[in-house]
Amino acid sequence: MVQPETVLGWHRELVRRSWAAYRGRPRVGRPPLGEECRELIRRMAKENPSWGYFRIRGELLKLGYTVSATAIRSLLRRSGIPPAARRSSLTWKRFLAAHAKTLVAADFFTVDTVLLKRLHVLFFIHLASRKILWAACTREPNAGWVTQQARNLFWELAEAG
Repeated sequence: MVQPETVLGWHRELVRRSWAAYRGRPRVGRPPLGEECRELIRRMAKENPSWGYFRIRGELLKLGYTVSATAIRSLLRRSGIPPAARRSSLTWKRFLAAHAKTLVAADFFTVDTVLLKRLHVLFFIHLASRKILWAACTREPNAGWVTQQARNLFWELAEAG
């Protein structure tokens, strides 16, 4: 009698031999892009967010690489790099990073005192430094009071700068 391990071994050998015939065959389709070319495509897309697939292809042709726009698109998709339209658009994160030195944010919050009186606090914060520039509180805020606090902040900044 034959052991089950022997039958499994014969089967593995049969499968190995059947796939071994494919090793010597030439590959079908386009040859894969070299790692240097793939890295160059990724770098071009990241450093030039407004460049589309055809512009990247044209620049690669100048450098001696022949790559189709479809291959560039596929590579960028696999790498998680979005198309040029989404790469070059201004996001809130980029906008805030570019203008943080000049932006001041304002916010209101309320505080209940020990005697259960409600105070309204208005504060202004510089986004780049996270420094509180001005803070004030009142029991009854209105438009005139808020306007005056903004004026006070303006004069404080004018004197400091």
